[in-house]
Order: sequence, then structure tokens, then C-alpha cells
Amino acid sequence: MAKKASSGYSAESIVVLEGLEPVRKRPGMYIGSTSQVGVNHCLNEIVDNAIDEALAGYCKNIHVIVGKNNYLTVFDDGRGIPVEKNPKHKVSALELVMTKLHAGGKFTTSAYKVSGGLHGVGASVVNALAEHLIVEVKRDGQLYRQEYKRGKPLTSVKKVDKSVLGFPFKNGTAISFLPDSQIFNETIEINYHNFKKQVKERAYLISNTLFKIKNETNKDNVAYFFDGGILSLIRELNSGKKVVHEPIYIKKQLDDKEVEVAIQFNDSIAENVMSFVNVINTVEGGTHLTGFRISLTKSINNYAKGILSEKDLKEPLTGEDVKEGLSAIVYVKMPSTNLQFEGQTKSKLGNSEIQTFVQQAVSEYLDVHFEENPRVGRDILGKIILAQKARLAAKAAKDAVLRKGALEGATLPGKLADCSERDPALSELFLVEGNSAGGTAKQGRNRRFQAILPLRGKILNTERAYLDKVLAFKEIKDLVIALGMGIGENIDYQKLRYHKIAIMTDADVDGEHIRTLILTFFFRHLVDVVEKGHLYIAQPPLFKVQSGKKIEYAYTEEERDKVIKQMNGSGNANISVQRYKGLGEMNPDQLWETTMNPEARVLKRVTMDDAHEADKVFSMLMGEEVPPRKKFIVTHAKMATLDV
Repeated sequence: MAKKASSGYSAESIVVLEGLEPVRKRPGMYIGSTSQVGVNHCLNEIVDNAIDEALAGYCKNIHVIVGKNNYLTVFDDGRGIPVEKNPKHKVSALELVMTKLHAGGKFTTSAYKVSGGLHGVGASVVNALAEHLIVEVKRDGQLYRQEYKRGKPLTSVKKVDKSVLGFPFKNGTAISFLPDSQIFNETIEINYHNFKKQVKERAYLISNTLFKIKNETNKDNVAYFFDGGILSLIRELNSGKKVVHEPIYIKKQLDDKEVEVAIQFNDSIAENVMSFVNVINTVEGGTHLTGFRISLTKSINNYAKGILSEKDLKEPLTGEDVKEGLSAIVYVKMPSTNLQFEGQTKSKLGNSEIQTFVQQAVSEYLDVHFEENPRVGRDILGKIILAQKARLAAKAAKDAVLRKGALEGATLPGKLADCSERDPALSELFLVEGNSAGGTAKQGRNRRFQAILPLRGKILNTERAYLDKVLAFKEIKDLVIALGMGIGENIDYQKLRYHKIAIMTDADVDGEHIRTLILTFFFRHLVDVVEKGHLYIAQPPLFKVQSGKKIEYAYTEEERDKVIKQMNGSGNANISVQRYKGLGEMNPDQLWETTMNPEARVLKRVTMDDAHEADKVFSMLMGEEVPPRKKFIVTHAKMATLDV
């Protein structure tokens, strides 16, 4: 049960730092973006306010409704925002919270010890960027309501008899808002997949709090409730992977700071590390993550020196060696008043004292843990020693393949048909399946800005391949040299020669397999290309529909049926449909017209909105563990469209 509304959270707790006027003029300063990302940011701010109540121990239920009408509604069973008049500002504390920037109960230490919302834009900015917003508060057996339009109150705070939002709890806060289309000109709908992932993430971190999401647009209803904390989360990160040991769990509290760390190595070559501060996912890391990395590397080196000879340990283990196969979660909780983030959107922690705190906590625990659990220590060390050997071998191979000057134009692979344009921002590279289709693409392209690199057959599966094996595979070596940015620890993103890289494969099972292999290579070895939005998938048409001299191309079965219907409606019934299974079935003009011409083509950008989910999928589809892949195939078999 939630605690009684008290404990120092009253109208006097509300402090105003500045006004709200700049928000609508420069929304990007407060929410980072006015794209769909900004819509999600607004919803997350309201959810985080409810989470702050859970962190303070007053909330056990948080419900979210994604409405058909684009309204986003959040309910919590916390204490409820105070409604009595603030003695200094002579208006309701609720109105202050909703209409004044940086007004809230998180600027004093009594109301919230731990909070994710101090540097958050808060309810007031969400209100300013909402076309319409309703807030309802239940406190001390009474229900209160206020409505706003683009941040301005339509009514005063009123005591009411009935909830218009369907308030499900005896006490707490409910906020329902409609994102303003004048601000969010791209869309006012949230990215639901990303939002669900973020809520699930928070549910792992806040034990014993029930999160419910009801999506009225797609009828999706989900609930998340975990009592295992970050140990549950790290097991989720490593599901489908072969782990080296049971998770190591570290927890330390010092004064008003607390850190939890979970560590588990698996047999992959990829790293998967997450960091949080007061349930905020610090995707860019910060001082807490730096402290963890330093202490982990130092502790493992100390252990290695104690049990290995100089012959077995030729040089100290590096952070790169330790990262291989590492899954870890670093979760810091601290007073909201002391938080220092780099940037408004809270992606990187800046508190210098936290680095020392985390570093000491992890070092002290691991030094003892490895001594008391020698098998765990040796298993981890064995994994890391192999990583070091592979790194040294890969470095030697890279140096041999990509010597100084090897990325210059004179050494570009012979089968690359380069473009004349030298500005990477204006240059495109098409990775084409097979020499035949590559020849067609070379004839059909615009030579000024489009380059063609044919890739013969299925390239190496690089999911678990070290760099020496990757570079020994000719097709990949040619691709690396063509891109010009290098590979491995000496990647220089500034040398990337093309800012559009399009994978162009046949529309059959083999083509999809080749595309997946290429995607795996980029995700595991050249992830910068993906993160910066330079990787695309070309969409050749599936059908050519012809009636007399009239020719139309269709990219889906639905488009094909629509074109046939239109042609039938024009009175000419002599219609032929050709199903393209390979790029080679098109002549150069057709390939240009349908797939390569910027005026008419469809290119799908490959994004990494959820890197951890992508890591999980690639490991499952391309790794050595068969059961998870078999389960995926059985589950999704009915969705597959095959050309048999």
C-alpha cells in the first residue's frame, strides 16, 4: 500500500526558479527534439514524475493509456501533487507545478531524497507543449482538477465530484495531454515500441512496482512487475547466450549514495553495458560508468598477476580485452539535489565524486570475490586472456592488410566502380549481390555520385568472428577498403567515403540471408555507420505490371493488386504480371528507374533505436546457440512469405 500523503510534501515544498515563457519559442532546448523523439520525451517526463513517487516509497502502481485520440494519460497512486495555495506565490501549488518552469518538490531535500526528475523538463514544459492538458489529483479523500491550453490555465484548481479521466486509485495524480501539432510537426504519436522498452527497463530497476500500459490504437495491453532488480535485468540481457558464470552482484551504500552493479560474462565478442542514475538510462555513460570500467580492469589485472606467470601474461590486460563478452549494469541512486548531468536530456552523468565511489565499491568487492570464488575468477580470466590473444592477432592482421596509405584511391578494390564525386555527403555506395546484378547496376547508375561494389555470394558470418578472420575474407576486406574509415581500434569515422551506403539484394530467401550477413558485419564491426544513419536497404520492386505499352512497378502485393485494379478500370484487360526474384532480371534502365533514381526510389534507413534489443536479436539469429533460434523460427513461421 502507498504511504499516507504527508512526510513534508506540502505547498511549502514547491519552489519556483524561473518562468515558462521560453519553452514554446525554443522547445528543442527543453526536450531535445520536436520530432517523434520529443513526443516520447514528454510522456517519459510525466511517467518519471510518477516513478519519483515510487522511489520515495509512496507509489506502487503506475498506469499509462495511449489513447485513440492521441491523448497520453498517466495515473499513479502516490501522494498527489499538493493543491493548497503556495504561501509565497498565492496560487495553488498544483498550478505552480504545471505552469512554472522548474517548479516542484525536488528542489528541497525533504520531499524527494532520490529523483530522476530534477534536471528533467518536468510537467510544466510538457504542459506548455500540449494543445490540451488535464490534471486530476486525489488527496485526503478529495478530487481536484485543472485544465490548460498550451500551458495556460482554462480554469482554476477546482474540487470536483467525478473524474473525467477514470482515475483508478484512492489517491495520487493523473495527467492527460495532447501533444501540440504546432510544435511536433512530424507527428504527435509516440514511438510505442521504444516507450514500452523504457517502461520495462524502469520496472526492472524499481522492484515491486506494477506498471500497466494500455494502447487503445493497437489493442496492446502489457504489465511489468519484477522483484529481482538488476539481477533480473542482466539475466534478460544474456538470455539466449552461453554465460561464463553466474551473475556477480555488488551493492554499497555510503551516506546518501548507493550503487548496485551486476556483472556477467558470456562467450560472445560483443559488450552489453547499461548504466542508470535514479532510473534514468544514461545512454552516454558518465562518471559512474568510468569508475566501473577502471575498477573492473584493475581488479582483473591484479587477480591475473597473482595466478599467472609472465609467460602466460605477456602484457597487462586492457579495457578492450575486458569488454569482450561483458554484460554489466551500473545503477547509482543519489539525492536529486546533487545530480549533475551533461545536457538537458540527462544522457551523461557528470558528478566527479561518483567515479571514486563506484570505483572503490567495485574494486573492494571483486578483489575479495575472486579470492573466495577462484573458479569464477579463473573462468572470467580465461575468457579475457583469449580476448587479448585475439586482439593482438587481429592487430597484426589489420596492420598487414591496412598499412599506411592503403585506404587511398589508388588501392581501392578493382571491382569497385567508384563515383566521380569526392564529397562524402553527396556520394552513395550500393552493395550489390552478385557480379551479374553488379554489372547491371554499374550500367544503370549515375556515375557522378553513385558507386557500385558487387559482393559475390554469402559473406562471412561476423557475429563471433575476430578481426583477423574478418579481414582475411576478401569480400569484407574489399568493403572495408572501399569505405575508407578503417576498422577495429583505429577507426576514423571522418574518412568514411560515402554517407549513403545501400544494401541491394535479391527479393528472395538467399537475398535476405545475404542482407542479414551484411547487417551483422556493420552492427558488430562498423556500428558508427549505423548509429549515424548512413546505412540503408534498397527496395527493388517485386512486380512489373504491364498492360499494352503501359508499365507500372509494385513494391508489395497490395500495390500490385491496386495497380491491376486501376488498369482493369481503364478498360484494357490484357494485363501481365512479372514477379522479380533477382536484380539481374531487370535491365539497367529499369533498375535505375525503380531502385536507384533518387527521384523515385525507396530507401529504408537502418536505425538503432534499441541497441540492446538489436544485440539480442543478432546473437539469437547469427550466434551458435541453436534453441533460441529454433524457438524464433517456430514462433514466426506463419508470418514468413517464401518463394518455393
